[in-house]
Amino acid sequence: MKGARDNAFVYQAVYRYLTTLIDDAGGGAVRMPSLRQLADRLNVSISTVQYAYSLLEKEGRVYSVAKSGYYAQALYSMDVPGSGSDLLETVYVNARRPGMCVLSADEPASLQPLDSPLLTLERELLRQYPRQPQTFVQPCGELELRAALAARYTCSTEQYWHADDVYVGADLRGILEILISVLELRQAAVVVESPCEWVILRLLQSSGVRVIEWPMLAEGALDLAALESLLKTESIRLILFSSLLSMPQGRGFTQDQQQAIAQLLNRHGIWVLENDCYSELHERSESQRLRNWLDPDRLLVFSTFEKFMGAEAPFGFVLSRHWRHELQRHFLLRAFRLSPIRQKAIARLLSGGRLEQHLSVLRRMLGERRTVLIQVLRERLGDTLEIVEPQGGATVWVRSLRPVDMADVFNRLLKQQIIVAPGELFSLQGLHVDHLRLSALNHGERDLPSVVGLLGDALRLSCGR
Repeated sequence: MKGARDNAFVYQAVYRYLTTLIDDAGGGAVRMPSLRQLADRLNVSISTVQYAYSLLEKEGRVYSVAKSGYYAQALYSMDVPGSGSDLLETVYVNARRPGMCVLSADEPASLQPLDSPLLTLERELLRQYPRQPQTFVQPCGELELRAALAARYTCSTEQYWHADDVYVGADLRGILEILISVLELRQAAVVVESPCEWVILRLLQSSGVRVIEWPMLAEGALDLAALESLLKTESIRLILFSSLLSMPQGRGFTQDQQQAIAQLLNRHGIWVLENDCYSELHERSESQRLRNWLDPDRLLVFSTFEKFMGAEAPFGFVLSRHWRHELQRHFLLRAFRLSPIRQKAIARLLSGGRLEQHLSVLRRMLGERRTVLIQVLRERLGDTLEIVEPQGGATVWVRSLRPVDMADVFNRLLKQQIIVAPGELFSLQGLHVDHLRLSALNHGERDLPSVVGLLGDALRLSCGR
């Protein structure tokens, strides 16, 4: 410690010593040495030790208990990208650790979940439908829920759906796995918009699908020529596009762009799998969906309630006029164990008007959070980041204006218990490495401007690496 005293930054040496104690603790709540113990042990002043503790307390790595002392929660040892660990796994694991500031969360309904209305409806339905032996098996979901979804998605005499066209599963992943099997997508070529949600990308990749990424907007313009070239040169089995709101960009095609895309796809007779997971969160909910311009006989639509209802409604669903026998067989074999009462409750929310009230409030709250985040980003990092103005959802897509090693940015922030989502997660082909997905949903008790300030520090320190 004497060498540290010479440079007048003794507290930094004490700080490093304390972080080593925390990291070596091996998990669980750890009682730290007292101020006097450390001062005697390291031959420094009590005020120096107290200052080092205060830094750690601001970072959330220690907390004080009156008349007891300082305690710390040891950080779990995690490999970081570049050392053999999977970046997505690192994001997932660390985002679920206590005390983390998750500056990348994409759980829009967490702001205003529909838990209470759902549970209230369930209690009412339990009185109406006493438990009885199940005599009528509905492997594709409760008829009431499928009928409500069919009615919600019907918008014209051409674009209509029946209850028999709707299939409800336990979650979105299960739905997509069934579609991969039914549509025989293994080893087939599928075009996806890029950037694309990592859940979809990883599932397609793990299922042996040959994923071809199409950057939707090249320098802000729709690159239809590149898409048409793909359709002419590749044997494309299916195209997966977003309906109205494409994440993580938080934007969608204009009506003219939708029509141009639809004309191209209809001309080539291409099947389209439409991702409708985020459409309910678009600021202009009355906007046209891409499916309204597509050939309904070459269209499938999938979505989930979780994004706009919350974790109590995790079910996924798909609408398809075709492959009825195959879809029914796969759903029967999957034997999804779905609560009939929960499905009926969701159906009542869909058809009773309560959902529209909820969505109006949720969109407003999400808009307020995005506005605050964008304002702070522009104030603090306006000369560092380019911000894509989202039209809905919970996240903001940004691009570094300078060459930056985003893996290094991620690692630096992880050490300060801050999680961001690097752009490379949203591509299988190395695209978007200079991007980040950010959100202001779950920064805990930490001050958003100070967290954005730490992001700026990490970007500057990683510039040119």
